[in-house]
Amino acid sequence: MDRPLLPLNALRAFEASARHLSFTKAAIELCVTQAAVSQQVRSLEVRLAVELFRRLPRGLALSDEGRSLLPTLRESFDLIAQTLDRFAPGAKREVLVVGSVGTFALGWLLPRLKAFHELHPSVELRLSTNNNRVDIAAEGLDYAIRFGSGAWHATVAEKVFDAPMAPVCVPAIAAGLKHPNDLKDEVLLRSYRSDEWLGWASAAGIGPLHGRGPVFDSSLALAEVAASGAGVALVPTAMFQNHIAAGRLVCPFSTSVSLGSYWLTWLQSRSMSSAMLAFRNWLKSETAISNA
Repeated sequence: MDRPLLPLNALRAFEASARHLSFTKAAIELCVTQAAVSQQVRSLEVRLAVELFRRLPRGLALSDEGRSLLPTLRESFDLIAQTLDRFAPGAKREVLVVGSVGTFALGWLLPRLKAFHELHPSVELRLSTNNNRVDIAAEGLDYAIRFGSGAWHATVAEKVFDAPMAPVCVPAIAAGLKHPNDLKDEVLLRSYRSDEWLGWASAAGIGPLHGRGPVFDSSLALAEVAASGAGVALVPTAMFQNHIAAGRLVCPFSTSVSLGSYWLTWLQSRSMSSAMLAFRNWLKSETAISNA
């Protein structure tokens, strides 16, 4: 028995609501009322006999069924848009949506984006930054660049490069650091990954070091606080070469520790578009050059 056709407006309403996690923002994008979007999504849920969203007091959250449906719909709408672009005047353009942990985006990717645009002028890259906590499906991303072990559920992960971490601080603090044990008398700024200082201390051959004070959600914040003279931060130094070259930060010790890598990740269910393939190949080429 043939399955009844689903209304395109309802599918579009769901896709937009899922990207924004908001009926109101979806309504603005689609130029309809919030009530119309909500009604279209509800009619789709009735037809499918599933709940696509969990309605929360302060917004929406995708259900498991909604998470499963979103990448397929998004890919389908992208293919429709790409096909229609062939009939439009001027050069064809493809949109590529990339989310990146902020440290990588600012410390490595942004200075190189001009080269990507020159090689691929038909690709419209849309970049968003995050603190390494990202939901590829819910945020409508083609790629997410993350820091970690490479193990994320239902996700393909391709290593970009390792990111060894070392202590950094202002020159005035570094002047008083002669041995790694001297760090026990300093304010050790910490991230939400609580094992970082312990891992570095082990690599340095000293007893456990414990950070104290506020917890920061990104290496960007850690480096800025360290540059203000408030303590010593443990960061991936390759991402802060500008700070080091300018003398804002120095590395008091040569010991580094690898606690993770940067990874290019995408959903296992996602087909590779030409724009995705172009970015992936360019990223491989650029990292090969920088690691040479």
